[in-house]
Amino acid sequence: MPEILLATLNAKHIHSALGLRCLMANLGSLRERAALVEFDLTQRPLEIVERMLALSPRIVGLGVYVWNVAQITEVVALLKRLRPGVVIVLGGPEMICATDLPPVAGLADCVIAGEADLEFAALCRGILAAPPPAGGADAGGPSGASERLCPSPGMARKPRIIRAGHARLGDLALPYEFYTDADIAHRIVYVEASRGCPFGCEFCLSSLEASVRQFDLDLFLGAMERLLERGVRHFKFVDRTFNLNIEVCMRILEFFLARLRDGLFLHFEMVPDRLPVELREVLVRFPAGTLQIELGIQTFNDEVARRINRRQDCARIAENLQFLRQQTRAHLHTDLIIGLPGERIDSIADGFDRLIALEPHEIQMGILKRLRGVRIVRHDAAWGMVYSPLPPYELIESRTLDFPTLQRLRRFARYWDLIGNSGNFVETTLLLRAKGGESPFAGFLRLSDWLFAQTGRQHAIALPRLAELVFDYLTRVLGCDPTVVEASVLRDYRRSGRAGNLAFGREGADRETTVRRAAGPRRSDRRQARHRAADDQSRRTAR
Repeated sequence: MPEILLATLNAKHIHSALGLRCLMANLGSLRERAALVEFDLTQRPLEIVERMLALSPRIVGLGVYVWNVAQITEVVALLKRLRPGVVIVLGGPEMICATDLPPVAGLADCVIAGEADLEFAALCRGILAAPPPAGGADAGGPSGASERLCPSPGMARKPRIIRAGHARLGDLALPYEFYTDADIAHRIVYVEASRGCPFGCEFCLSSLEASVRQFDLDLFLGAMERLLERGVRHFKFVDRTFNLNIEVCMRILEFFLARLRDGLFLHFEMVPDRLPVELREVLVRFPAGTLQIELGIQTFNDEVARRINRRQDCARIAENLQFLRQQTRAHLHTDLIIGLPGERIDSIADGFDRLIALEPHEIQMGILKRLRGVRIVRHDAAWGMVYSPLPPYELIESRTLDFPTLQRLRRFARYWDLIGNSGNFVETTLLLRAKGGESPFAGFLRLSDWLFAQTGRQHAIALPRLAELVFDYLTRVLGCDPTVVEASVLRDYRRSGRAGNLAFGREGADRETTVRRAAGPRRSDRRQARHRAADDQSRRTAR
């Protein structure tokens, strides 16, 4: 039985926790006394705790993120009720700021604020060197110690807080051997060639570090070679500024170009206004379906960007996006943030319209989140920023965006994700833009309002039902030719291997949609097929 248990709840089963593997890799001689277990948000806390306690650990280390903090709180509370002698150690982004900790910290024994790669190992060595509590690590039942470690409701306790700095990357063991064969077969493999960010954007956790540190490139590429040999084909880089060091960036890209094989898919996040000629020359050499480039634009409003200490050249961004769209076969994922201090709906609309004109494959419209420790809170009073107290701590009102307006924009973002980003309406989205007679933002906001009026919901809308709603909107509200719309929607529906018929235009409350789904390709293959289809369709439209 392991004495140390490393665990977290991933957002989905397909995800994997790079952070846990970094901790495992740097446990040194304690590795043989440790185990790594991953759960996801679909699993019930009581069942998670049952599986943990079946391993009888003395120490449980949990990675806490904005998407899992609510469920982690339940897990920790249950662990402490059942086995108060188990030492709970919390780390991760939700624990990064020692002076701004979530309530779950009050249930734990230790919190590591910062990079825990080495600090967690040192803590475990100290704990395991001491004798276990009387009755063993899993001792429970009412006692003074039990009440101290697992207080009753309303009782406050303070965890031991370890302030960890930024690790010297040359001192760290690489984590990639701790991806199992099952991980490689069924999960996304995350990798990092660097840590940190030189920019000071106040909404971002990376702004807390003013420098970028690189892992030894030869060691890193050697690890990537071994992953390729083991069958990894999907590499997602978590580096915040992959193209900051152009020499390193190009060496990594050349490494993968020399090892192209079927199914290889690479995801990078790049600084959008940094794309020199030598990097462009490498990017154009990648075949279709191989590259996904994430570009965080966040805002096109120069005044708002200056207010939050975001430095970017919007003209250069537009030029680079045009190059990437027209000259490369990369799938382009872009980001805009709704709700930055002082930004109004007209500014958000302008940013969306400017970005959609550059034709990226995806525009992720995210609501501003109040992450722990970030400097965005200095604007709260001046701009009336009100955030939800519940994870993921999204903005719910500001002086320039009242609550009803933010709710409309929240729905806009969700419906745009379902229609504009999903790859399920590639051709039909172009039809919506062509027939709306308004700016892209205004036209889609009108559709968004209509969809909510029809459904009263933003989630759990089945694809056939959504396709039928889009058909109704185009034909009944915009007056489009039903024959043209039906052909467009059906081509979109079948583009990714779906079979069957959709029922359009039926009147009455008893309308039904009957769809026979045929066995199609794997989800990852369908996604890449949609990306290629989107690229082909947009190029035809441009011509």
